[in-house]
Amino acid sequence: MAPAPLLQISYSLATIENAVNQLWQSAHQYNVWAFSGEMGAGKTTFVHTLCNTLGVQDAVSSPTFALINEYHFLKDGTDRTIYHMDWYRLRDTEEAINAGMEDCVMQKNNYSFIEWPEKAPELLPHPHLWITIESTGPDTRNMTVWVK
Repeated sequence: MAPAPLLQISYSLATIENAVNQLWQSAHQYNVWAFSGEMGAGKTTFVHTLCNTLGVQDAVSSPTFALINEYHFLKDGTDRTIYHMDWYRLRDTEEAINAGMEDCVMQKNNYSFIEWPEKAPELLPHPHLWITIESTGPDTRNMTVWVK
């Protein structure tokens, strides 16, 4: 029997900040968050809103071409790093390792938010969050969060 999801949230663009706050309150202790979903499901939009909510001052954008974007925010008075990664263009796990992805996800005091984790799932440490975002309409989404 599969474990029950940690969280299930339905949201729209108008309520995305509520979804972000609910997920952060429930799961901020996990430092690796793997965002799975179809192209256009809203993975980058969710990460962007999450970074804004956390007080990231850096410009948050899709890391599709850079592969890794680095942002900073204060948590409990300490500078914390977010590695926002997009694994869509990776060919395999070896390419992910060579690009420094493994180094990012192994850092315990920082966060890794990964889009397209299906490209190299063996790099994800345990435990991590697996977050599936599904489009249910033009601006509505369902999110299911598992601890893996």
